Amino acid sequence: MLFDLHVHTSHSACSTLELGQILAHAAARGLDGVCLTDHNTMAAGQQVREGIQADGLCVIVGMEYATPQGDFLLFGPFEQLRPGLAAEELLALVDELQGVAVAAHPHRAGRSTAEALVAGGCCRLVEEINGRNSALENQRSQGWLNRYSLAACGGSDAHSLAELGRVVTSFSRPIRKRLDLVGALRAGACRGDWNPRHALNRLAA
Repeated sequence: MLFDLHVHTSHSACSTLELGQILAHAAARGLDGVCLTDHNTMAAGQQVREGIQADGLCVIVGMEYATPQGDFLLFGPFEQLRPGLAAEELLALVDELQGVAVAAHPHRAGRSTAEALVAGGCCRLVEEINGRNSALENQRSQGWLNRYSLAACGGSDAHSLAELGRVVTSFSRPIRKRLDLVGALRAGACRGDWNPRHALNRLAA
């Protein structure tokens, strides 16, 4: 199954992408599912029923949580998560609540992930390809995979319709609800890649 694991709706102030646009265009981009990951909020979950939609698209609500030591895509029971946590405290809480955290764009200038978090095993899953990163930033993220034996995924980091589905995560098991996604990510049953069905990627080929 192909998911865009990193999509921002208009609940993120920096995004122009409306939920209706995501639902209308995801299948045409070859997506089986999308994850709504707004900045520090899961409010998008008030607008959509999570899980499989009438057209077969799977919608999962998470969030992108900012810490001084990096940003993390979170999936799990985090609707009431308080802001302002440091990364180590956040990651310990994610484990305690049996959720999952992905280091988002870990080598982006100004928003990088502290390497000690992955070297020490606090974070075991990284966004190896981010659709808004430079090629060098993505290469550096991929360099961590073997060095620290990490699991990896990818996401478009879409803030506009043009970006939706540019980068995908491929899952080797079915995903029908949030718990399925959490289990697959924790098991490392995933990998990130550019989406060949996305127009921007075809033009760049």
